[in-house]
Amino acid sequence: MTARLPDLDALVEGMLRQTGVPGLSLAVVHRDRVIHLRGFGLREVGKPEPVDADTLFQLASLSKPVAATVVAALVGDGLVSWDDPIIRHDPGFALHDAWTTRAVTLRDLFAHRSGLLDHAGDLLEDLGFDRAEILWRLRHLRLDGFRSRYAYTNFGLTAAAAAAAQAAGRSWEDVSAERLYRPLGMGRTSSRFADFLAAPNRAVGHMRRDGAGWTPGPVRDPDAQSPAGGVSSTARDMAAWLRLQMGRGRVDGTGIVKAEALDETHRPQMVSAPAENPARDRTGFYGLGWNVGQDEAGRVLWNHSGAFNLGAATSVHILPAEGLGIVALANAQPVGVPEAVCRSFLDLATTGRVTRDWLALFGEAFAKMSTPGYGTAVDYGRRPPQSFPPLPNEAYAGMYRNDLFGDAEVATGTDGLVLRLGPRRDAYALRHFDRDVFTYQPVGENAYGPSAVSFAVDADRKAGSVTIENLAADGHGRFDRAAR
Repeated sequence: MTARLPDLDALVEGMLRQTGVPGLSLAVVHRDRVIHLRGFGLREVGKPEPVDADTLFQLASLSKPVAATVVAALVGDGLVSWDDPIIRHDPGFALHDAWTTRAVTLRDLFAHRSGLLDHAGDLLEDLGFDRAEILWRLRHLRLDGFRSRYAYTNFGLTAAAAAAAQAAGRSWEDVSAERLYRPLGMGRTSSRFADFLAAPNRAVGHMRRDGAGWTPGPVRDPDAQSPAGGVSSTARDMAAWLRLQMGRGRVDGTGIVKAEALDETHRPQMVSAPAENPARDRTGFYGLGWNVGQDEAGRVLWNHSGAFNLGAATSVHILPAEGLGIVALANAQPVGVPEAVCRSFLDLATTGRVTRDWLALFGEAFAKMSTPGYGTAVDYGRRPPQSFPPLPNEAYAGMYRNDLFGDAEVATGTDGLVLRLGPRRDAYALRHFDRDVFTYQPVGENAYGPSAVSFAVDADRKAGSVTIENLAADGHGRFDRAAR
């Protein structure tokens, strides 16, 4: 195994050169020993500070299996059960229909089978709503396929973790530290964004911009979805967590999480990727905060990735029967590097060679996942060949209401119309596109190019409603004018 480590280092260095990703840190554990810890590249482009094994990275969705470990500890303590209804610990929680509200459990939400649609609630976070408000507003989202379909949701899992923390009588951030980070010696790991921001040795997230290469992106504050995406950690700390996973809750003879509670996180709970040809192809499953399946040779494989478009990419892969695990943390928006590093090393360790171009495979997958879900209505703001003028500003100005997203205000500013959204009433300039269609530039994790803002004008030549395209993917983007 150790003979393959120089090959691993060469692979990482080659992938960083090929992609330009600024920095990466990794840890390898084999048979309960940390056999490799190393940093590569820079914490921030243009600055000399290098990445090392103690550089703090945002984990993004690699937070989910970490959160599952915390809840497993509470399950082992007898404070909660994986099959407890959420409302047993959070009576104020509600989804769109009463039966699902009564029935949905911690297990359902950690397995992404609650009926919430894919990434439900994420746009509320982009608008600036906090965790409590987002979880309350989940009741306005339509459901589809309770326990019958897989749909990945940050705020569904966050709701379950928050309910478990309520059962423990403390905040999620405190429970995580008390039941996992401190007992395991993960001294630099935190579920609070402020702790990441205060760390001197931390990685700066980068975005790839046309013509400018990799540049520092806006700092992503993921506190609203802390259990699902808000953990920050180091390769060294994550190596201890890898040992805990493969040790079934024990490290150095000390039991931290009961085996039967942790084991449940590694068992398939929901089909997440049905085989295209069930006679030939492997089916993908999701456990509780983990992808659970097999590699090409049929070995059990646990894995999970994390990604922020604003500048984080992480991955963990474990072959538990071989006692082998690797975690890779990068400070750039996802292009497949951490996943390719992990899979390439597992190839080297088990077959002696890299069996395929994993970077090309994962790079293509992330490119598809990064395809914007809006923009077709206005082709990202490109003017039509012939544009019709708008009505006077007064036809569009006013307050518009939406149960999920709250009020949207259209007002006259010094340079034309502005759109105000979210709890902070952030103002966005509206640019005219064609007659009753304008555009604005969204911000946040799910923002790409300009989005259409389309007014429906009534017979009195006043807009009766407005549909905001980037908020309308799941049918919730229409705002109706408040009574006037």
